[in-house]
Parts: sequence; structure tokens; C-alpha cells
Amino acid sequence: MTISPNAAQAQPVKTAGIGRRQAALAMVLPLLAGVAPVSAQTELSDLARIRASGMLKVAVYKDNAPLSSGAANDMQGLDVALAQALARQMNLSLSLLPFDAGENMNDDLRNMVWRGHYLGYGPADVMLQVPVDKYLMQKNRQVMVLAPYMRQSLVLLHDTRRLADVVAPEDLKGLPLAAERGAGAASALMGYGGGLLRTQVGIYNTGVEAVQAVVDGKAVAAYVTRAQAESVLAHHGPRRGDYRLSPLVLSGVPDNGWPVGMAIKAEHQALGQALETALQALRNSGELLAIFRQQGMTLTAP
Repeated sequence: MTISPNAAQAQPVKTAGIGRRQAALAMVLPLLAGVAPVSAQTELSDLARIRASGMLKVAVYKDNAPLSSGAANDMQGLDVALAQALARQMNLSLSLLPFDAGENMNDDLRNMVWRGHYLGYGPADVMLQVPVDKYLMQKNRQVMVLAPYMRQSLVLLHDTRRLADVVAPEDLKGLPLAAERGAGAASALMGYGGGLLRTQVGIYNTGVEAVQAVVDGKAVAAYVTRAQAESVLAHHGPRRGDYRLSPLVLSGVPDNGWPVGMAIKAEHQALGQALETALQALRNSGELLAIFRQQGMTLTAP
């Protein structure tokens, strides 16, 4: 920092009646007063900082097919394709930050959005696949959830050759079923009617594997997300007509699913506006619809 020559000619501070520490402070304060405005002027906003780096850092879940899965240097899925499109729309390069899911969404938001992980990675500029939920936002004041881009919902995928129709959960009695380990769908299915279907439910590591169990004939039906079901069926061509996605109303499961969007730091208003503008441009151009179709999924209004 260059100090004006006039500073060297400043009058000495009178120190009578005060100690050395107070005298030193009296000399420093005028200098700090002159420096503060300069720092404020040179500090970059959140969006300006990102544009200066030329890169958008996007956090996506690991092992979350069909949304984001695969090797870190070759991830595939809907969220990966969306991250690429958003970065391109904002004239930025993309830096994916894949991460393992924590105990709950609060942990994920802390680790990937506003503080960073204790292992030393993160936070990202934006995190995808975040439920747009007012209670979640109230518990996490440090983040802003915005730009919903899809609606997740649970469906019952069933083999129509073995189960033509499903009207109520009781229609599943006696049939081998499939669900994803640790998912709310599995808990709802196994808990229905005090455990009426519990012994029939086979647990698989992922929802995609649960759907594949139906396709392979190991189960008659799988209770999974629509995205998981559609992504598997997209690869089965003519045989797709053998399967149906039916609603299954269970306690604790939202009838109409839940909207999913993005999360950023609460104070990053400029970045939020830029992301919403980019997403709207993808909608208007038809590129968002194309991304969903390429993944074999249905784009539903969030």
C-alpha cells in the first residue's frame, strides 16, 4: 500500500495523560480510516468472483443414479447434464464437486454450501438436488434454496404380466417387492399396516437396482422415485410396455411429490439471480426438456 507523502508530515499525536498503547492506537486509526473504503471498493461480489475465476463449482451427490453417478472424472446423469448446461449458459467452465451424502440434508447443506467439509473440501458455489421445502429453509438460514427444476415423486413400478393393476397397498400382499436401502420409500412400504408387507420387501443398495430387480423377474414391483423407474425402463425398448408406473398412497408420502432446486449461500443474491436467469433460458429454449428426454425422464412442473 502506498501512503501519501503528506502522511509523513502529519503532526505528532499528543500523548500526555495516556499510555503508549493508546498513543499507538491513536496513530493507527486515521490510517485505517483511509484504507477501509479502498478495501470495500476492491472486494468482489459473489458473482464477480466466480466470473473472475471463469469457473462454476457445482456440488452433486455421488452414487445417485440416474441423477449423478460414475467416476469423478466421468460422471453421468440428469444433474450432471444440468450443471453443464447452467455453466455454459453463464459462459463459465464447470467444476463438479461430487460428495457423499451425510446423515441428513442439514449436514449436506453445511458441508457443501455454507461452511465446507471438515475433511477440507467444499463449499461449492451451488448444490443441486435440494428439496424446495420451507421447513428445511427455516432450519438452514445460512442458505437460499431457489430455482426449482424438477419434481420428485414416488411411484410403484410393477410388471403388468404378474400384477395387472394396483388400487391399494393390500393388492401387494404375497408378492415379492423391492425398495432402496435407507430411503423413505422403503420405510413407508415396510411400515404400512403395522408391517403388513415387511417380510415381502427385498432391500437393494439403490433405487435403480430395485427397478432392475423387477425387470430381471426377481420382484413383481418396486417402490422408487419416478426418475429411477423411468431411467431404467428407457433402456428396455419394446419390453417397456410390460411395466407400469402406478401411484401408491402411503402414510408420510407426499401425494404430489416434492419440488427440487438448488442451494447457495444466503448472501449470494447476485449468483442466485444469475442461476435463475440461466435456468429460465434453458426452459425457454427447450434445452431443459431435451436434457430430461435424453435421460429417459419426464419433465414435470416443479
